[in-house]
Amino acid sequence: MHSPRTLLSARSAISIVVGLVIGVGIFKTPAIVAGLTQDAGWFVLVWLLGGVLSLAGALCYAELCTAFPHSGGEYHFLSRAYGRSLAFLYAWAKAMVINTGAIALLAFVFGDYMTSLYPLGEHSSAIWAALVVVALTASNLAGLAASSRVQMWLTALEVLGLVSVAVAGLWLGGHSGGSLAYFSQSPSLGMLGLALVFVLLTYGGWSEAAYITSEVPGGPRQTVRVLIVSLLIILVVYLLVTYALLIGLGLHGLSNSRAAGVEVMGLAFGEWAARLLGLMVAISALTSINATMIVGARTNHALGQDWSALGRLGEWKTESGTPSQALIFQGVISLALVGFGALQSDGFSAMVEFTAPVFWAFLFLVGLSVFVLRLRKPHQHRPFQVPLYPLTPLVFCASSAYLTHSSISYAASQDAVGVSLGVLALGVIVLVGIRLAQRQA
Repeated sequence: MHSPRTLLSARSAISIVVGLVIGVGIFKTPAIVAGLTQDAGWFVLVWLLGGVLSLAGALCYAELCTAFPHSGGEYHFLSRAYGRSLAFLYAWAKAMVINTGAIALLAFVFGDYMTSLYPLGEHSSAIWAALVVVALTASNLAGLAASSRVQMWLTALEVLGLVSVAVAGLWLGGHSGGSLAYFSQSPSLGMLGLALVFVLLTYGGWSEAAYITSEVPGGPRQTVRVLIVSLLIILVVYLLVTYALLIGLGLHGLSNSRAAGVEVMGLAFGEWAARLLGLMVAISALTSINATMIVGARTNHALGQDWSALGRLGEWKTESGTPSQALIFQGVISLALVGFGALQSDGFSAMVEFTAPVFWAFLFLVGLSVFVLRLRKPHQHRPFQVPLYPLTPLVFCASSAYLTHSSISYAASQDAVGVSLGVLALGVIVLVGIRLAQRQA
C-alpha cells in the first residue's frame, strides 16, 4: 500500500481550491441575497463578511494541515481529535452523499446545458451527466498530473467568464447613470442571517484543500500559502462580480433576475455574449466536478487505510499519483445517484440538499478540533498557529454552528431531516458490522 507523493504544484493546488469554491452558485445566489437584504450596502457587506468568515476557517485549517498533514484531510483531523468511529461516519457521509451527490448534481447542470445544444433523447440530461462522470473519472485515473492540468485550464476559463460578467456589469453601471442607496434601511436579523447562509454556502468548498496539501511540495509555508491565496482570489472575484451585478442591474433588477449573469452579458454585449456565458456556466460545473473528484477520492483512500475491511479503497497507484480504487468507487456511487436522479429528480435533489446539516455539523467539529488537539497534543509541532487564537477559531465555530442550525431548521420545514439522519444511521450500521467482522477475524 503506497502513500501520496508531493506531485502537485502550488499553482495546481490553488486552481483545485478555486475551482471547488467558484461553481454555479455564484451565478444564482447574488439575486437571492439582494432580495433578502433589500439594501445595496448590506448586500456588499454580507458578501465581505462571508469572505472574512471563510478566511477565519482557512486559518484554522492551515494550523491543522501543517501540524497533521495527511491526504485524509478532515477525516484525519476528526480521527485524531475524537476517534476513528466519528471520523468514519464523516467519511461515510461524504462518500455516499455529500461529495458524490455534489458530483451528480453538477453533472446534471452540465447535462441540461448540453441537452439544449445536442439532445440525446428522453433522458438526455442524465446521459450527458453519466458521460461526464465517466470522462472525468478516467481523467483522474490517468494521473494527478493530467487531472491537475485539466483543472487549471477549466478554472482559468471559469474565472475568465466571471471577469467578463464583472466587466459587463461595470460597463452597464457606468452608462446607466443610476445611483444606489447604501445602508438606507436595515434588513431584519432573520433576513440578514439567511442571506449570510446563502453567501457562506457559495463560499463553501475551500475546506477541501485539506485533502491535497500533503501532496504539495514546500512544506508548511506552501500549505498556508495555498489556503490563503486561494481564499483571497475567491474573495476578490466574488466581491467584483456581485458588485458589478448590483450596479449593472440595480438592486431591484438583481433581486428579480433569474439569471443575473446571463442578463448582464446580454444587455451589455448582445445575445451572443449571453449564450457564451451559458457555456461558462457549464464549464463551472465541469470545474467543480473535477475538483470534487480529486479531493473526494482521498477521503475514501484514508478510510481504506484505517479500516482493513475497506482495504481496497486504501490502494494508491504510485505511478500516476492517484487513489485508483477510491476513484472508481466514487465514480460508481456518483453514476448510481445520476441514475436515481433521472428516475426521481425531486427525491434526489432533496437527498443531496438536505445533507447540509451533516456537512456543517462535522465542519463545526473540525473547527472545535483546533481546541481539542491543542489540549490533547500540546507538544505537537505546529509550524503555523492560527492568529488571534482563540478568537479566530471561535468565530469559525460560531458560523459553522449557525449554519448547522439554519440547515436543520430549513430541512425540518421541508420534512427532510430524516434524509440526513438516515445517511448517518446507515453509516452506524455499517460501522458496527465492520467492527464485528474485525473482532471475528
